[in-house]
Amino acid sequence: MFCEANAKGDVTMFEQVKLSYDANALEPHLDQLTIETHYGKHHATYTKTFNELAEKAGVAGKSVEEILGSLDQISDETLRKGLRNQGGGYYNHNLYFEAFSPNPAKAPTGKLLEAINRDCGSVENCIDALSKAAAGQFGSGWSFLSTDKSGKLYVSASPNQDNPISEGTGRTPILALDVWEHAYYLKYKNLRPDYIKAFWEILDWKVIEANYEKAIG
Repeated sequence: MFCEANAKGDVTMFEQVKLSYDANALEPHLDQLTIETHYGKHHATYTKTFNELAEKAGVAGKSVEEILGSLDQISDETLRKGLRNQGGGYYNHNLYFEAFSPNPAKAPTGKLLEAINRDCGSVENCIDALSKAAAGQFGSGWSFLSTDKSGKLYVSASPNQDNPISEGTGRTPILALDVWEHAYYLKYKNLRPDYIKAFWEILDWKVIEANYEKAIG
């Protein structure tokens, strides 16, 4: 998710996370058309627009986390709002799409499991809390599982393309559940709870474990 300098010192562009699965590989839980539309159009547009805005704001050499975590340093209100929305859309969707697998690890292990049991009571409680946060999000938004630097976990919901970084919590999201209608409406129509239930069938907990380990260093 980072914007880095190459060997020549030139700044590379923010790129969409590469899917590790085919567009039809998550069926019947997520259908091919939804993946093609959500990833290939919505996420692609967030990525393109974020790159343009980051270049315009003179922050293209920073990581997306740095940009979202220091939005108050952008004096131009329009650019600040655009970076929050488009950068959030870029970051959140990368986190979302990289976490799926047609053959996922169905449960967390190791340090993440210990943290979940400590802070949520159990994996089942964690899933239930994230699901309720997602189902209860009015309009478009997300639910997140995040960690602070000490490794403590938090469940939260954010509107639009906000996340715990842009909200200034100092926490790092490690799991993102998208409840914008474009994430599920082609298959599930208005049945958001059915989509949320299906989300857990394709979530690869090994990816979330890796995100946790990276976030806590």
